[in-house]
Amino acid sequence: ATLFVQSDVPEVCEPTWLLMTITPMGLLERCHAYKDKKARGLPADAGLFAYPVLMAADILAYDSDTVPVGEDQLQHIEVCRDLAGSFNARFGETFVMPRAKILEGMARVPGTDGEKMSKSYNNTLEVFEEPKILRKKIMRIVTDSRPVEQPKEPETDHLFQLYSLFASPEQREAMAARYRQGGFGYGEVKAALADLAVDYFAEARRRRAELESQPEKVQQILADGARKARAKAAEVLLRAQKACGVK
Repeated sequence: ATLFVQSDVPEVCEPTWLLMTITPMGLLERCHAYKDKKARGLPADAGLFAYPVLMAADILAYDSDTVPVGEDQLQHIEVCRDLAGSFNARFGETFVMPRAKILEGMARVPGTDGEKMSKSYNNTLEVFEEPKILRKKIMRIVTDSRPVEQPKEPETDHLFQLYSLFASPEQREAMAARYRQGGFGYGEVKAALADLAVDYFAEARRRRAELESQPEKVQQILADGARKARAKAAEVLLRAQKACGVK
């Protein structure tokens, strides 16, 4: 893996502009992030509007052929393929056409409110949060008001969907049976989810703390990664510049 900070690779900016010049407005107006913010009455600026083009450039700049994404990000890969295909058709084969890779069972991650998990919506469970804070967030998840004794369908419940992300197949099946049987409270599910989440992220928290104690090592890894990424991005940029006559 090559790890680097995006802003350390300025070579991605010009491909973004080159792609912008062939991007139809209608394509960006149909993108989910922009449409969703508009529908919610939230501010939607030019940066958000054009973000799918930057994302496309970020993928194409490294000749990426496979991009692991969640289901909600699939549209961005489709936009990337549309733009790469348009550029290639107009100027000759320049960009590698990437494909999306979606892991089965991990396509969609619900937020604590049942909507798509997003920092913009303040409905996330953070990987590196302190266990106490993570538990508190989980115990505050809002659920419906159905009585304890009433059977419930697990697959339509966002609390169960979150639980499923951390649980083993056997644990998921057992919890699903409890839902359908009825006679239990959501607090029981929250407590089980909190235990699993805290344990699941324990190694990541330990590794982060270890790296935080070695800032020079981290900076060196990022600097080495940036040099490698810049070299590749510069190669692809030159190819695109020559293709469309800029150089």
